[in-house]
Amino acid sequence: MTVRMPSPNKVRIRHAVTIDVLIPAIEKDLATLPYVIDAVRTHVKHPIGRILIVAPKKTRILDFCRKKGCTFVDENTVLPITKKDIHYRSRKWERSGWLFQQFLKLNGDKLCTADYFLVIDADTVLIAPHRFREKGKTIFYSRNWSQPQYFTTYRKLMGRRAASASSFVTHYMLFERSQLAQMKREIEVKHQKPWYSAILHSMDRTKQFAFSEFETYANYLYSKNRGGMRIQKARNKGLHMNAGQLSKQKLNELAEKYRSLSFHKRKGYVRTTSSKSGIGGR
Repeated sequence: MTVRMPSPNKVRIRHAVTIDVLIPAIEKDLATLPYVIDAVRTHVKHPIGRILIVAPKKTRILDFCRKKGCTFVDENTVLPITKKDIHYRSRKWERSGWLFQQFLKLNGDKLCTADYFLVIDADTVLIAPHRFREKGKTIFYSRNWSQPQYFTTYRKLMGRRAASASSFVTHYMLFERSQLAQMKREIEVKHQKPWYSAILHSMDRTKQFAFSEFETYANYLYSKNRGGMRIQKARNKGLHMNAGQLSKQKLNELAEKYRSLSFHKRKGYVRTTSSKSGIGGR
């Protein structure tokens, strides 16, 4: 799979909002991550400040960040808690790391310096041009399918029902630092505890899909300022293959119908004999 890089002489769109990019990752993501980053640089039609890779401090990840011109952030320095403090598992599945990476995204207001930052999953590659701010509105992508438990947790966390009829769980989202910080303050005032503790307290950890950072943030904005949002269909396609196996011809065909591709590898969510004695992956 080849992602075309823009010409160095290409002039960026005037007056576009400068954004940072935040990508939580682990070592298993290194196979897809180069395509994710190249696609962001090609298809995101905003000036990009920093691309932050929030990850475990591993040699391969540090080398990757140097090679790709990204800023490395040690995931264990982002919050007062780390993955080992999150106990979200059953006898059959392990979701502690999955939840931890959502918390890392939600602390992006502390890590990024631009007023807006794009969060994108480490397995998702953009294949069409994207703008996330236009005429004073933030563009959100939506789909018609979600997990009911996400909305149950939202109601407990925020004290009201989710307002949107669509789902915002679409693998990438533009966050506004000031709005994200305000949402977390409101959660802390309501629950009288740190926002991440409030989430853990509000979700049913016997359910495998009990919280969504994207669903929570977008519905918070939807209930607060629907007029400040522009919503488009996500048009994401999941593929169970390696990104490098995709031919240019096939990529062009997919780009006629979809905006992004997600190269899912779900095995890390199943508890193995070794993971049952540890904290599992994500």
